Amino acid sequence: MEENSISSKLKGLRSSKGISQELLAEEAGVSLRTVQRIESGTSKPSGSTCQRLAEALGISPDVFIDPNLMENTDFLKKLSLSALSFILFPLLGILVPSVLWVLYKDKVKGIDEVARPLINFQITWTLLCVLLPFLIMPLLFVLLEIAMGVFGLHIDLSFISFFEAKLIWFLMYVYNATVTVVNTFNIHDNKATRYFPTVKFLRLK
Repeated sequence: MEENSISSKLKGLRSSKGISQELLAEEAGVSLRTVQRIESGTSKPSGSTCQRLAEALGISPDVFIDPNLMENTDFLKKLSLSALSFILFPLLGILVPSVLWVLYKDKVKGIDEVARPLINFQITWTLLCVLLPFLIMPLLFVLLEIAMGVFGLHIDLSFISFFEAKLIWFLMYVYNATVTVVNTFNIHDNKATRYFPTVKFLRLK
């Protein structure tokens, strides 16, 4: 019902201003496919997309706000903190926030803007947990040994690997926890969340 309301509002406002779908997409900085899917009612726009579309149309973003979505900052903070489950097992930092997002994505305002960057960060962090100790750092040690061999220095650095891996994991766990807590405070203060490094596996619509 609400998706159809948003689609009809967007289509009506765009038509009343004599703007084509192509021009609206260009002005709003979104893809033409996004505009088409919203107007057809097959896609529900995120808050940031509504903001960009509203700016392109010269109207208030409130026009597109779903009245059925509730403001629930406490839930968004709990969603953010749920990522700390990575401490028990890395994949839980992805799975727990994902489950909460799927269950409440049509109920809580602003959940997309919190959940997608959070999950992207946790996926990126989990991949780095595997790549750094077992692939990247060993490769660097091999290259270092080769470079030292060129100068006639033959030193076996393999004994460092075990301690180096544990140190990297410890620092990465501390970093993840710190980023998660800081962003939870940002949500409490109604500020934008920031995660680094992040690969955008999930993009805002």
